[in-house]
Amino acid sequence: MFDFLLQQVILFIVSLSANAFSALAGGGAGLLQFPALLWLGLPFAVALATHKVASVALGVGATIRYLQHDVLSWRFAAFILLTGLPGVWLGAISVLAISEQVLLIALGLLTIGMGAYSIAQAQLGLVAVPMSHRFLGWLVGGLGLFVVGVLNGSLTSGTGLFVTLWLVRWFGLDYKQAVAYTLVLVGFFWNGLGGLTLAMVGEVRWDWLPVLLVASMLGGYLGAHWALLKGNLWVKRAFEVVTILTGASLLIRAMF
Repeated sequence: MFDFLLQQVILFIVSLSANAFSALAGGGAGLLQFPALLWLGLPFAVALATHKVASVALGVGATIRYLQHDVLSWRFAAFILLTGLPGVWLGAISVLAISEQVLLIALGLLTIGMGAYSIAQAQLGLVAVPMSHRFLGWLVGGLGLFVVGVLNGSLTSGTGLFVTLWLVRWFGLDYKQAVAYTLVLVGFFWNGLGGLTLAMVGEVRWDWLPVLLVASMLGGYLGAHWALLKGNLWVKRAFEVVTILTGASLLIRAMF
């Protein structure tokens, strides 16, 4: 009984911290939460499915906070969902057929590269500069979201960060706007579909979910609250720190 209670306390603290920072930076909850599930003894596939299902609560908590502010264009939100969700489904059903090590190395290097790119582009995302893309531009933007959706469905860490940077770089959003879209749409809808698919084809540790869901929802709400209070520079710096740490953790996981 004591061991179970200790597990629950560890899960709550780790999940609350991971999701709060993720909600502030626009992704990266798997940086702490997923390794913690592995460290506590879950097999990779079970930890992945449990993490994905629990991550939906991050989107719920963030959505509750962002709905109090009129920060989303629902037409643009629908575009993100329509282009990204098919990729999420494809990634989730194919995850077991992909070489985990190769994907982790590639994603780790790319994630670190995103952080370095944001650091090098000092003004990137500090001010919204909406792009006037024509059909081809929207097609490329949607294809980018589809590819990130595949990664989101098949991997555990960092894919929300890809969406955040793509929304900033390609669509011209500032960091606070991009984080809002990422948390609501990726956190709730993308992770929801990925979690449902993995739960259907794999195994979930259901007795750990209640504490993970509560901590994820609370962390999502707190992180979204901080993102609304802080300026774009603060959110940009949080994004850069989380991307580099996430990328490094993926490389370490691939090697060990």
